[in-house]
Amino acid sequence: MKKKELLIGAFIVAMVLALIIPIPTLLIDFLLMVIIGLSLIILLNALYARESLEMSMFPTILLVITLFRMTLSVSTTRSILGRGYAGDVIRVFGEVVVMNNIILGLILFLVILLASFLVIIKGSERVAEVTARFTLDAMPGKQMAIDADLNTGLINEDDAKARRKKIQDESNFYGAMDGAVKFIKGDAIFSIILVFINLIGGTAMGATGMTEGGVMPIGEAAQVFSLLTIGDGLVSQIPALLIALSTGLIVTKATAEEEITGSLTKQLLMQPLVLLVAGGALVILGLWEMPAIFFIPAGLALMFMSRRMAKKETLSSIESEITTDDVEAEEMRRPDDMLPLTDVDMIRLCFGYGLIPLVAADQGGDLLERVVMIRRNIALELGAIIPQIRLQDNIKLSPNQYTIFIKGVEVAGGEIMFDHYMAMNSGYVEEEIDGIETVEPFAGLPAMWISESQRERAEALGYTVVDPPAIIATHLTEVVRQHLHELLSRQDVQKLINHVKETHTVLVDELIPKYMSVGEVQKVLSKLLKESVSIRDLVTVLETLADYAPITRDTDMLTEYVRAALRRAISKKFFGQGVNTVITLDPALEQTLTGNIQKTEIGSFVNIDPALSQRVFDSLKKEVSKLTSLGVMPIILTSPFVRMYFKQLVDEIAPDLVVLSYGEIDQTAEVQSVGMVSVT
Repeated sequence: MKKKELLIGAFIVAMVLALIIPIPTLLIDFLLMVIIGLSLIILLNALYARESLEMSMFPTILLVITLFRMTLSVSTTRSILGRGYAGDVIRVFGEVVVMNNIILGLILFLVILLASFLVIIKGSERVAEVTARFTLDAMPGKQMAIDADLNTGLINEDDAKARRKKIQDESNFYGAMDGAVKFIKGDAIFSIILVFINLIGGTAMGATGMTEGGVMPIGEAAQVFSLLTIGDGLVSQIPALLIALSTGLIVTKATAEEEITGSLTKQLLMQPLVLLVAGGALVILGLWEMPAIFFIPAGLALMFMSRRMAKKETLSSIESEITTDDVEAEEMRRPDDMLPLTDVDMIRLCFGYGLIPLVAADQGGDLLERVVMIRRNIALELGAIIPQIRLQDNIKLSPNQYTIFIKGVEVAGGEIMFDHYMAMNSGYVEEEIDGIETVEPFAGLPAMWISESQRERAEALGYTVVDPPAIIATHLTEVVRQHLHELLSRQDVQKLINHVKETHTVLVDELIPKYMSVGEVQKVLSKLLKESVSIRDLVTVLETLADYAPITRDTDMLTEYVRAALRRAISKKFFGQGVNTVITLDPALEQTLTGNIQKTEIGSFVNIDPALSQRVFDSLKKEVSKLTSLGVMPIILTSPFVRMYFKQLVDEIAPDLVVLSYGEIDQTAEVQSVGMVSVT
């Protein structure tokens, strides 16, 4: 155990023992000096702390110091009642401070107690209660603001963690302070009761001879014990007042970037007009019947300070203008730093000023929360690191327009009616509803804008009704999915590999860099993401690459091996329960594709006659249209070796077409061919 921890424990135990065991009056004097000194230290720390969290242990300190004071009060009471004497500190307060005047001492004690209890303690209690409630109520909003800043790139993960920790610490601190203030309130009540106990009990014990001084006349007993009681009360109330004041400072303190002296000076003396009016008022009072020797000089001093501050502000304003002009001129003369201009946001959502309420949390907008959820959901589904999505208003756009940029290039966009809902025919609508005709931004399906009053009726009629934030969020989600393979960088792949290495060190060390580089792994993962294959099971991906990378460095072939290893996940994604319909390839077509494969240094591809390609496309469109007309997603099934080449071929006309190989079908999936693509 550390020495400091041992001392603290011994201190607490000693205070508890002092409640039971009598202590010498000399030690009482020493401990009274200690409590006054500690109270001053606590007060000054509370005064000069820049924010409340700098004294996060204050509730605990308050409890310990209150216990210390109560222990001393019990010890002094025992000494007063038992000995008729409680040390020189209490004697000095009883005889010198109040000049042996019992009435004056009692009044002084009550004034200090009431000032501490009614003014400082009651105010601190209310402030602590309100601050605790407001801090807890504001936590969700602050958390969302942190997520928004993190999502837009204003802060990084470490900054977000630090800010979240600070919010949690603030809620814990103010919650504890709300209860800790009750210690001071109870201590004040305890002091009042203790004064009456000492006064009445001491007089009775002195008059009956139960003290060490023997029997005393009733008047002398009242005189002696009254002075001791008042001395004890004043000694106890000085630290109590300091601790109460410290508590008030802590709970009312706002965060400041500079010391309290500078802050108070600036805030009290910031307006020359205020000093001028206050100085004039003091001069007028001095010319009236107030002591002119004090009021007139003070008023003139304030008026002089006002004049000096006004002159200084004028000079400062002129200097600021000159400095600004000089800086602008210098900026024009020196070469610009072009590096910040080359930065490109990986994903950026721009919107017109009319859509700002959808983003602003203070106006009820939740688009920022939806953007955070987009990143999380895609990461959970596909296992890729999603770059931060920057949200930016753009006055060049029309008020209700939004655009989506990928790597600085606009790839999609749309237009929203802010106070309307989009209603789309689900295919089961029996009665049409009136609205403004439009087109769904992503899929291009016909839709209508309807008012909020029509929403319930549209849903009852079978329409799919979507609010504006959901439209933008859905569009953004699909655009990110489509371009996710482009957004996956080597740096992202390295982060994923490092995460796997924490639990599979041997696997990573065997594969990288002995057989594959990070760039080659990135190519394989990008090819998987391009066809919406999840890479979340990265351990299986790397295990497969470690098995086949010693045989081939062709990333296309390695991708096919990985797809076969992920057959269970692929089947789960594209096949449901029961029999699943697919379209197969004519064996003759597969043979033709195999015979026309050309391999180069940059990869392999299929090279067939354009006329033959057109016949393949015509046959494919015919078979696909049969399934789409029935509302079934078309899936093409090929042999493992042909899959990637056929996918390359049909990407020109159907980039979203799902092409699977027999090796990617799990044994539990049931498939049935309902068509065949051929060239005959």
